[in-house]
Amino acid sequence: MIVGIDLGTTHSLIGTYGEQGPHLFPNALGDYLTPSVVSVDDQGHVIVGRAARDRMVSHPDSSVATFKRWMGTPRETRLGTHTFRPEELSALILRSLIADAEAATGEKVTEAVISVPAYFSDAQRKATRAAGELAGIRVERLINEPTAAALAYGLQENRDGSRFLVFDLGGGTFDVSVLEMFDGVVEVHASAGDNFLGGEDFLDVLQTAFCAEHQLSMDALTPQERGQLRRRLEQAKRDLGANASVAVEWRHGERTLNWQIDEERFARLAEPLVHRIRTPLERAMRDARLQPAQLDEIVLVGGASRMPLVPRLVSRMFGRLPLRHVNPDEAIALGACVSAGLKLRDKRLEEVILTDVCPYTLGTKVSHPDEQGREQAGFFAPIIHRNSTVPVSREETFQPFRDNQTKLTLEVYQGEHPMADHNIKLGELQVPLTPQRRANENAVSLRFTYDVNGVLQVEATILATQERHELVLEQNPGLLSPTEIRSRLQALASIKIHPREKQENIAMLARAERLYEEYIAARAQLQQWIARFRHVLDTQDEHLIREHRRQLSEALDTLEAQA
Repeated sequence: MIVGIDLGTTHSLIGTYGEQGPHLFPNALGDYLTPSVVSVDDQGHVIVGRAARDRMVSHPDSSVATFKRWMGTPRETRLGTHTFRPEELSALILRSLIADAEAATGEKVTEAVISVPAYFSDAQRKATRAAGELAGIRVERLINEPTAAALAYGLQENRDGSRFLVFDLGGGTFDVSVLEMFDGVVEVHASAGDNFLGGEDFLDVLQTAFCAEHQLSMDALTPQERGQLRRRLEQAKRDLGANASVAVEWRHGERTLNWQIDEERFARLAEPLVHRIRTPLERAMRDARLQPAQLDEIVLVGGASRMPLVPRLVSRMFGRLPLRHVNPDEAIALGACVSAGLKLRDKRLEEVILTDVCPYTLGTKVSHPDEQGREQAGFFAPIIHRNSTVPVSREETFQPFRDNQTKLTLEVYQGEHPMADHNIKLGELQVPLTPQRRANENAVSLRFTYDVNGVLQVEATILATQERHELVLEQNPGLLSPTEIRSRLQALASIKIHPREKQENIAMLARAERLYEEYIAARAQLQQWIARFRHVLDTQDEHLIREHRRQLSEALDTLEAQA
C-alpha cells in the first residue's frame, strides 16, 4: 500500500487514496492528528503522540518536540539512555503513523508520498527521505506542501489558466506558492517561505509578554513550569481565534498569576512576525510576475492560519477573502493522499502533471578582478536561479583566474546572497588542469542539473580536452551516509516502542500525570485516581480496563472544566 503523509512540526497525519477519494486514518486514540512529539519513559520505552505531548509537561527532560526544524543538521537529542538525530525522531513518528494505517486496513505499507515545506533545502529533503528509510518504507516522492494543498482543494479540476496562491502557515514553517492550472498541468510559478516561522513563534510572543508583565525570567523557571505555562498560553492562542479576549490563570509557586490578552494586543505584539510573513508573499508574487488582481483564488492551510490576524493580513494584501473550507490541519495530508493516488495511476483520478520549482538559487564561488586587476574572491555566481521549473539544466563557462593553474576548485552553493560564504555550501568538485597554459586555454564548462527528486548533478568539462568530471550531490554535510543509515536502522529496531493497542492507557496516564503537575489543589485526588488505574491495568482484564479508562477520562474532563 502506498500512503500519503503530512510529517508536520506540531502534528502529523497519514492516509491513502481509496474508493471514496482521499481519506485519513485515525490513530489508536481515534484522532487524525498525531502530535509530533517523542518521549522515553523510565523503562526506556519510546512513547509517541498525545501521551508524549502530555509528558512534555510532566517529564520535559525526556521528551522532545518541534524537531522538524532541525532536519538536515547533525543535531542530537538525548532522551533517557538514547540519543537521537532529527531523522530518527521523525522516523519514530512515521513508524507510529504506519502502524495506524496498517491497523486500519490490514495491509502492509511499503511506500509513501511525504509532504515537505516548499522552502525546504536540499539537505532537509534528503533528511526526510532518510527518515522514511529508517522507518522501513520507500519514499520515492516528496511533494511540496502548497502543491499538496492545491490537490486537496481539487484546484487541478478548475478551469484552464486559473492562478492560485497557496498560503501555508504551520506550527514551525511558512510557505507560499503561486500555481497555475493549464491543460491538466499543475505548474508552480514561484515559491518562497521561512523555515523558522510558524505557530510556535507566535506562542513565543505571548510567552515573552506574559513573563515581562509578571517580571518572570524563563531561565529561572523549572522545565515543568515552562511546560505548564506554555500549554496554558497555547490554549489562550487557540481561544483567541473564537473570542475577542482571553483570560490566562497560572499558578507559580505560592502565587496565582492572572493575565488578560485580546486579539488587538496580540496583533500588535506579533507585528514583527506579520512583517516576516509579508516578505515571502511579496517575493513570490514578484518572482511570478503577477499582480494581486491576476490571482483567481487564495487558499489558506496550516493550523496557524486559523489566527484571525492571518486572514486579515491576506485580505488587506490581496483585496479578497481567502478560501478556508478544507480543514487547514488536514489539507496537506489529503493532498499527499491524492498524490499517492496519482502515483498509483488510480483510474478515478484524471491524469494530472505536477511541476515544481527549485526553491533556492544554485551556483558556485568565483573571483572578480578589481580596477587594478587584483583578485577579489568569494563572489556567488548563480547558475540555476530560484523558482526555475524542474527538471532544469543550466550551463556556464568559467576559467582560472591566473595562468598556469594546475587545478580549479568548483564549490557548489545554495542561497540568495551575493557573497558565496553567506550561502549554504553543498559540496565541491576538484578539476585538474593542464599546467603551463594560459587561463583562457583552461576554460571549464560547468553544468548544473536539478531533478524533481531534489538531486543536483554538477558536471565540469574542460573545453580544450573535453575531459569530464562529475559530482552528484546526494549527500550533504551533516546528513547520514548510507552506511550510517544501515547502522542507525539496526539501533532503532532494538528500541522498544509501546504497542499501538496500549496507547490509550499510556495516554490516559500521561494526561493524569500532567494534571497532577498543573493542579496542586487536586493532587491528592489525582494520585488516588492514578494509583487505582495502575492497579486495574495490572489485572490485564480488558473489559475492566476499558470501563475504568472511561471513568477516569470523564473525571479528568470535569477537573479541567472546573479549573
